[in-house]
Amino acid sequence: MMLLAATNWGNAGLMALVSILLVFVVLILLIFILKLFGVIFAEKKTAAAASVGASSDEISDEEVAAIAMAVNLFFNRHDEESDVLTFRQNHDVSAWQVRNIHKQL
Repeated sequence: MMLLAATNWGNAGLMALVSILLVFVVLILLIFILKLFGVIFAEKKTAAAASVGASSDEISDEEVAAIAMAVNLFFNRHDEESDVLTFRQNHDVSAWQVRNIHKQL
């Protein structure tokens, strides 16, 4: 009860208000920064898309072959494996293993 009476509630309330306002100000600042990044990168993206769209009509046979080979290598990069699992049994038993086996019995 003495701790509640000794607390300066004016300073505690001011500190709580300042910290809540600081959190919201930082969140609003982050929203504006992310929107600014979106505007900057959207302008660059449309310019790059316009240049790609103009040259996409002229794909040569070599480029088609290279794309087909890249797709084939991407999807077939692993060799075929059998579905048989093999386990090697180790018949060399150490003294520690024998002790643990006898504890379990």
